[in-house]
Amino acid sequence: MISSVYDSPIGPLTLASNGAALTQLEFENPKHPLPPVAPGNDKIIEQAKRELDAYFKGKLKTFTVPVAPQGTEFQRKAWAALQKIPYGTTRTYGQQAKVIGSPAASRAVGAANGRNPVAVIIPCHRVIGSNGSLTGFGGGMERKKFLLDLEQGELLSAEDYEVATALAHRVSVGDRASKSRRG
Repeated sequence: MISSVYDSPIGPLTLASNGAALTQLEFENPKHPLPPVAPGNDKIIEQAKRELDAYFKGKLKTFTVPVAPQGTEFQRKAWAALQKIPYGTTRTYGQQAKVIGSPAASRAVGAANGRNPVAVIIPCHRVIGSNGSLTGFGGGMERKKFLLDLEQGELLSAEDYEVATALAHRVSVGDRASKSRRG
């Protein structure tokens, strides 16, 4: 396993590969951090970075980089269903539960989404509350809103991309500063 950091408009993303597939894509300060792995790049990480570049510029709607998320059978089923939500659309947790054949399991779907180890590429940000509200996202609500706005055509220009990247960097640095002040 190797890992590499990708500087995105929503802050640094850590990508990990087993050589055959992307196993993790995490936001800065993740709830479920990667086990220690060697830093580096391989063809999978390079492909993921190229696809993320195109995605954040509004030029890629479907990722093709292979992914191999590790989780329970239910989690893997929930994550596979996430990959079928079309770019630019959303589903509620209840709708997602029905899609995987467990209509009463909307909370379990939410928990599985919260454990999604390959954020953005496995698009858990496309799942919203039953009332249409933005809820539960490991990367934070600002990032979820950014990703949904990007996919719905609210952020299209290269200038928007550059501004968002600069803003994400400031937010990321600010997050670290406020955490260090808290203890």
